[in-house]
Amino acid sequence: MKIVCGLDVHKDSVFCCILCANGEKIQHKFGVLTEELVTLRDLMVSEGVEECAMESTSIYWIPIWRVLEGSVKLHLVNPYFIKQLPGKKSDVKDAEWIATCLSKELIASSFVPDEKIQRLRQYDRRIFDLNASISRNLVKLDQCIQRCNIRISNYISTTDSKGYRSIVELISQGVTDAEVLVKKLHGRTINRHGRETLVKALTGVVNETDIDIINQLVEEIELQQRHKDEAQEKMTELCMEWFPEELENLQTIPGVKERSATSIIAEIGTDMKHFQTPKKLVSWVGLRPRNEESAGKIKARGITHGNRFVRKTMIECSWGAARVKNSFFAEFSYRLCIERRKNKMKVQVAIARKMLVAIWYVLSQKTQYIKPTDHSTAANITAVS
Repeated sequence: MKIVCGLDVHKDSVFCCILCANGEKIQHKFGVLTEELVTLRDLMVSEGVEECAMESTSIYWIPIWRVLEGSVKLHLVNPYFIKQLPGKKSDVKDAEWIATCLSKELIASSFVPDEKIQRLRQYDRRIFDLNASISRNLVKLDQCIQRCNIRISNYISTTDSKGYRSIVELISQGVTDAEVLVKKLHGRTINRHGRETLVKALTGVVNETDIDIINQLVEEIELQQRHKDEAQEKMTELCMEWFPEELENLQTIPGVKERSATSIIAEIGTDMKHFQTPKKLVSWVGLRPRNEESAGKIKARGITHGNRFVRKTMIECSWGAARVKNSFFAEFSYRLCIERRKNKMKVQVAIARKMLVAIWYVLSQKTQYIKPTDHSTAANITAVS
């Protein structure tokens, strides 16, 4: 019997249970400071621990993983899959239960990428956070503009357009003359709504406090955009250094450009051995339809939960791929949306799933994307996805 260890991880403590080959249990409680984690590692090495499992508790497992990595074989486990039976519960029993499940080989390890991919992930998820912050600040900025009774956002397609940004920048500098502001709008916008209407929309009641707050929001958005660009530049630089071939191959897939390619590498890595088949990858991302049926009645057909970062990237790529002329994905979209009148949003999910299958083959075979040339190949891709 192999010697295993279970760790119950918390924000400020780690409960450890080592199951020895003779049935003896060694149980200790450790803090989470680096010195105490090193003591935990030394204990596991001295007791001859071969494998160690821990639950994926928020981000608290990450520093423990970094300290223990290389000393023992580590397993990261989804708590949902090793939930105990009802009864008296304690942190010590939780650690013992994890160790017991590991010794009985009842644990399915979660995917934990290597250090390079984890570094890329940090940049990638920072970009997602910055995008969310920029969107929130754009909404706040428009609310400030509306408060001044400047209604220009009613006449333009997006508050992130060049004309809108130019107008907001002038207002943040104290320029409130509608005749000056209207000159920053695009000619098509003026022709569509009329100059007189837009001048009225730009005529508002602006005080010094409004100008100060608008200026602060503009500076925040510019700072966040600069940080976003810096993070993307660093991601591209690291991908060019570590995975140049994969980065180039991914961009041969219709709808996948530099930003999407770096994000895909950062989230799923380049080694497809972690996902033995395309179906495994599709399921891990959460683009695989549920199959819930009871008594002949379909209960659910929605997609499952998974990596929301990859899923969002793939949905965005699917919209681009559906617009690439003569591509397989554009033809698929036309066939389902126009000829068969399927729901367009559901079709985009299907395209994202097929693109993910193509990504699996591109990365696993280290080759560029090849468009299916006959119906049999296309049918195979559809069946796999």
